[in-house]
Amino acid sequence: MFQATMSQAVVETTNPKRRKIKRWYYIAIEKSLELGRNREEAIIGLPEDKRLPSNFGRNVHLDLSKPESEYENLMFPVNRIFEDRTWEHSFEDYWRHLGNGSKRDVYREFYDKVIRAFDRYHLPVITLDEKTEKRAVCLVFEKVNTGGRKLDAFELLTAIYAADEFDLRKDWYGDPRADIEGRRARLAKHETLGEIASTDFLQALALLSTRDRRREAQRAGRTGKDLPAVSCARDAILDLPLSDYRKYADQIERGFELAARFLRTQKIYRAKDVPYKTQIVPLATILSGLDDLWDQEQTKKKIREWFWCGVFGELYSSAVETRSANDFIEVQSWLNGSDKPETVKEAGFRLDRLDTMRTRLSAAYKGVHALLLWRDARDLRSGQTIDDTAFWDEQVDIHHIFPQAWCREAKVENYDSVVNKTPLAQKTNRIIGGSAPSEYLSKLVDQGATDDATLDECLESHLIDPSLLRSDDYEAFYRKRKGELCELIYKAMGKSTNEGTIWDEDEGDEVLEPEDDL
Repeated sequence: MFQATMSQAVVETTNPKRRKIKRWYYIAIEKSLELGRNREEAIIGLPEDKRLPSNFGRNVHLDLSKPESEYENLMFPVNRIFEDRTWEHSFEDYWRHLGNGSKRDVYREFYDKVIRAFDRYHLPVITLDEKTEKRAVCLVFEKVNTGGRKLDAFELLTAIYAADEFDLRKDWYGDPRADIEGRRARLAKHETLGEIASTDFLQALALLSTRDRRREAQRAGRTGKDLPAVSCARDAILDLPLSDYRKYADQIERGFELAARFLRTQKIYRAKDVPYKTQIVPLATILSGLDDLWDQEQTKKKIREWFWCGVFGELYSSAVETRSANDFIEVQSWLNGSDKPETVKEAGFRLDRLDTMRTRLSAAYKGVHALLLWRDARDLRSGQTIDDTAFWDEQVDIHHIFPQAWCREAKVENYDSVVNKTPLAQKTNRIIGGSAPSEYLSKLVDQGATDDATLDECLESHLIDPSLLRSDDYEAFYRKRKGELCELIYKAMGKSTNEGTIWDEDEGDEVLEPEDDL
């Protein structure tokens, strides 16, 4: 805008293809005064020589290289808008000499309706002084930043902390040039934390910071609605003082590391197998205040119960920030002897939900995969328990028990359900192929270091009835394993099978995959 309106040099800009170009800008006076026309259409850009070519460059459509041509074609140069009225006087002299006084009236109308609009334009100004809250500064910036992309809380907090000469980006991302490792790289060394974002880290910090503010308010005698809320919402992050960041950042980093250790104890080894990434935030925050106490049996039992209630109750697919804040406070209280948190109380699981769990888009689907590993499922080929080492060495993933090809040919239903899937090594899955179970079980004995009796034990470790697999009885297999998986889930949740479970498969609506898990 400065180049176009104030500079007397050619404007250096770019075209829509981002190629550098040079342009002189003019306003077509008569076009700009036409009723119903968008005035942007009256703006014309000419190349550096002020000649507009036509017919693929063979002709000149418009030549404004001389001032007289500007007057003749009624083309007003944009870079004359704010100067004195020299151009206007020269324009009038030109047309007076030609005996055409009507052009003077056209220019006067143009001056009143277009040129003076620039002089009278009011620029909105928002004055921000030292007393303005930093969160308000961010809000103002977001309101006026309508042309740019929405900034996340981390980027805004980076700007806030920069005023106090603290580089939040360097603290999180590190600085390779100075050989400084950031918190992100340190956390990413844990496979399950590979997808943790900067905003997740800040949410955990906000929970600790807002908890401290609430405690201070309680000590000051405030009660009820006068107490500040414990929160990890965006506003709470933007209110996070730098002093609290410095105070708690190391503790929260340690909390995330403990969360990774906890996930490994639950046989969750990869980021893509974490049921809810959102649940890691309250988990890390809770563990950050426990130090080595988290590994005590009673403590770990309660945390495990809360974790699986969140997963199989599918409670971290919506209203995540509110639940995270409530669980952070309630689980801590529970560990100190208070009542169970609401997440544990309200979580339930329906038997028929197993029918609709088909992909990793479902947190509960990933939860079943982990529970089968947790109960020491053994590989069907080698007979080896799928522990941390075997998981990576054998490239274990979840695969069909009755192969898809066999199921399609047999026209059985729900073969993509988690009921018909289990953790298997890559080599084992290749042996299985698309054969009937009765056939591939024989192959496994022939090609593996195992026998029929050992193979049956391995199948049972996956909650699979060997006799039903050997007889290729899909329907009986599905019914039996479905019930046993439900028992396994309820055991992880710390509940009994009559505690809120609907066992009748004909009751209730179908439960769809939760979209919030995408």
